Amino acid sequence: MDRIDMHIEVPRLPPAIWGDGQMEEQETSQMVRARVERAWQTQLERNGCANALLQGKQLVRICQLPDPARQLLQRAIEQLGLSARAYHRILRLARTIADLEGAEGIATKHISEAIGYRRFDRAR
Repeated sequence: MDRIDMHIEVPRLPPAIWGDGQMEEQETSQMVRARVERAWQTQLERNGCANALLQGKQLVRICQLPDPARQLLQRAIEQLGLSARAYHRILRLARTIADLEGAEGIATKHISEAIGYRRFDRAR
């Protein structure tokens, strides 16, 4: 499980909302695609590659964290017993989450979300 970047559970939508218009208010596939393409372009311009391919010094330089985010990640590593591999995956994933949001840097909320995707296997 340590080699899988994201672990999520996707619950079934209740039939009651299928036809009442609530689903139409969500982000469309075209909107998601445009956001992903912008994030991909940002990564290529900044890194010369996708965030998933960042290694070593490049990863450290591009995934700099403010102190609160760094402290949150340290606590998660200690409390969840995460490996160095998981640490690097969380950094890459947080950078991608920030890119999808159009954020300049990684914030605490991006680290928190990325940790959430890694916690799934630890809760079982």
